[in-house]
Amino acid sequence: MSRARAAAWAAVLLAAGCQGSQPPYAGKSVAELRRMLGSADPAVQAQGAYGLSLRGPEAAPAAAELTGLLHSPEVSVRRNAALALGKIGPEARDAAPALAELLADEQWTVRRTAAAALGEIGPEARAALPALEEHANDPDHLVRQAVREAMEKIGR
Repeated sequence: MSRARAAAWAAVLLAAGCQGSQPPYAGKSVAELRRMLGSADPAVQAQGAYGLSLRGPEAAPAAAELTGLLHSPEVSVRRNAALALGKIGPEARDAAPALAELLADEQWTVRRTAAAALGEIGPEARAALPALEEHANDPDHLVRQAVREAMEKIGR
């Protein structure tokens, strides 16, 4: 790899917050990750949400903040917030209406992650079934699959 190319990659990694070999969320407590959600920088918000997704149900205290991030203009923030809510599981039931709204997102990755999150919330997300049924014929096959699986987990 040329020096110029290596320097360009180093700049990209620094801009993304990947200094050294540890991602920005590594080793952080749930409280620290929650603080990242309040950053003005969408990249920091996305990293905080992803870090919380790795904590599963332990991240439940952050569910309200994550739900608020579902309305972010940034795709990575919406997607990672939905991912974290799904990993929290049934305790994230209050996020189900906002996740159901994301099924109409312009980005297929966000739609797929929202559908999967609703499935992980399970029967507690029963109110989202009409929205899931409405999106059962999504243009993207991965979204359709996630919608089908979510409906099964919720229990049509």
